[in-house]
Amino acid sequence: MVKTKDSILKDYQNNIAAQETRISGLKKKLNNISFSRLGLFVAEILIIAAIINLGFNPVLTGLLVVPFVLFLLLVKKQSAVQEELTYAGQLLWVYQNEANQLGTGKNGYDHGDHYQDEQHPYASDLDIYGSGSLYAFTNRCKTERGMDLLAENLGRPNDKATILARQEAIKELTTHIDQTFHFRAELQNHQPQQLRVIERKLMYDLPEQLRFTNKAGLKFYVKIVPYLSMVLLATAIIVGGAMWEIFALYAVFHAGLTFWNLKNINQVYYGFTGGAGLLTSFSGTIKWTEGVKWNSAYIKNLFTEKEDGLAVSAQIKQLAKIIEAFDARLNVILSTFLNLFFLWDLKCCMYLNKWHSQYATPVMAGLARVTAFEELISFSTVAYNQPEWTYPELQDNFSLSASALGHPLIPQSTRVLNDFQLTVKPTVDIVTGSNMAGKSTFLRTVGINMVLAFAGAPVCAGKMSLSIFHLLSYMRIKDSLNDQTSTFKAELNRLKMILDAIGMCSNSLVLIDEMLRGTNSRDKYLGSKVFIEKLIEQQTPALFATHDLQLSEMIADYPEKVRNYHFDIQINAGEMNFDYKLKHGPCTTFNAALLLKEIGLTLN
Repeated sequence: MVKTKDSILKDYQNNIAAQETRISGLKKKLNNISFSRLGLFVAEILIIAAIINLGFNPVLTGLLVVPFVLFLLLVKKQSAVQEELTYAGQLLWVYQNEANQLGTGKNGYDHGDHYQDEQHPYASDLDIYGSGSLYAFTNRCKTERGMDLLAENLGRPNDKATILARQEAIKELTTHIDQTFHFRAELQNHQPQQLRVIERKLMYDLPEQLRFTNKAGLKFYVKIVPYLSMVLLATAIIVGGAMWEIFALYAVFHAGLTFWNLKNINQVYYGFTGGAGLLTSFSGTIKWTEGVKWNSAYIKNLFTEKEDGLAVSAQIKQLAKIIEAFDARLNVILSTFLNLFFLWDLKCCMYLNKWHSQYATPVMAGLARVTAFEELISFSTVAYNQPEWTYPELQDNFSLSASALGHPLIPQSTRVLNDFQLTVKPTVDIVTGSNMAGKSTFLRTVGINMVLAFAGAPVCAGKMSLSIFHLLSYMRIKDSLNDQTSTFKAELNRLKMILDAIGMCSNSLVLIDEMLRGTNSRDKYLGSKVFIEKLIEQQTPALFATHDLQLSEMIADYPEKVRNYHFDIQINAGEMNFDYKLKHGPCTTFNAALLLKEIGLTLN
């Protein structure tokens, strides 16, 4: 049974309520543990006071151990509950974000502002990146690399085989949608650049920084230190006297050895400071990807590392444990003791070196897999949230046909759907109409759905079939004071870019909204006409929105190369009404006179 958007929103609201209840229960549990710890502390004090008042008593002395052991157990329990509480909060955020996305259109993930590029063939005109964009609507990535992958797939068309493979992968992930929420929750506290820091550390920094641990003598000595410390301590206890001085000199020697290698130790450690929790979260996400038997060839190809031996998730957990052990140096007292008698920091470096030589390569592949899953999950979440959208059919030959096509960024309640299709051979389709009637929105509707289609995602349409096009647009042309570029010069630069592109790409499709606004009406008409003729000559399909009705008359000279469409208005009692429906033929009703009249100007 296919869910409706209302039922999906209701599911999110139920999950939010469940998580809030769970969080409330965990907070109560933490409070109870805190009071219990306080009670055990008081009990320990009372037992000590009783021993002082009553004198030595074997029973009371034995009881001293009980509150201490229970206290340690409660500390461990508290840590586990705190982790559970943190995760519950992260999962709550994920559910709240999806509810907000469906309810208000607001997405808490990055909007991709830094990917905006005025020189891109279509991104700026079609609102692909930035606030209120397709990227902002789609993104569910937390890592820089995942966000880069998403931007890349929205920024250029994939080939047919890749698109079909991605469709299959996105469909399969949609069937695991509940698990993807947990996948995202694991990464919720992740900072975008942290994964790159870890990757750079593994690939470039660690091999150089760990070179000092390859000294055979140092490696052997660090290995035997725990046994040597126990032997010397036992000897000092039994023999006493000078052996304690030797034991003290032994500790001083270790202090010196640690200090001598401190620079190298710090270089190794600080690259992973506080990284154990992050690595553990990556381990959790990777473990889920390993545990599912995937059918999609696209997803299967993400598993490039060897599958024999220890799973990547377990390899990362091993690394996290080493980092946790290394974090003992954050406690000065504990760190001093461990380094004086066990050369703890050096031992952790040795462990890290051994781990790196065995597992660095497969772990790098596993981390890359996380980012690939993030990007695919972004589209699968959109597919789940928009059950009325459909996956387009890909054609080998020139083709574009869509029914019930709507703009994905316009709320469903106000979205107007249109049908549109190209003919068997390329045409220039001239779209005329009044201001605010829907010409520009229609061009963007066609373009943005093609961008979704070429990324392997579902489209906002009842049905869509198309071949792969190289999209080119000319809509929002801006002047630039910094570059000393006028609007007209900027328009010419954009036209040159389009002409150069269609000369190189035979599968281009051009979207143009009101060409040559920066010049006089006669030159604007003549320039638009000669540009359309150039498109006709090169057999490049185009949607050409304009207020210039003269251009619609080109159909007389090019009856099989030009088609006319329009958006009109209905005027009732001096009021304008727009239906935003695409109609055949040139427009005959305009609203400029009415709009001017509203501000006090009347046309005779």
